[in-house]
Amino acid sequence: MSSHNLSRRAVSRTLLFGALSGAGLAVFGQEHSRARDIVARVQNDLRRAADFTASKEKERERYRDVQKKLSEFDRELSKGHFEKGKLDEAIDELKEVVKNNTLESHDRDALASDLSDLRTLRDLR
Repeated sequence: MSSHNLSRRAVSRTLLFGALSGAGLAVFGQEHSRARDIVARVQNDLRRAADFTASKEKERERYRDVQKKLSEFDRELSKGHFEKGKLDEAIDELKEVVKNNTLESHDRDALASDLSDLRTLRDLR
């Protein structure tokens, strides 16, 4: 009878561990999906803001740099890897855009909000 109780416990633990692991994977997947949604929104805001300063090469270069860093971060996310270093690089590049580029007020507000969201995303990891 003792071995029967032992095997029931083992099965119970296995089921509990499996359920918790599955829940963890679901949360992990949702977290990556949310992160990718934020990156997509930032990319769209950057494209909209870049249309305003199409003639200034240095400003276009800043947009390209942040877009590249965000794409690298997103590429890793799509593989299931949250690369904090790549996110930090994207945040630094976005700070340069907000600080140095000529922006319409609504674009500056949107990008400042995006910067805050990216920092929050980084700090949650």
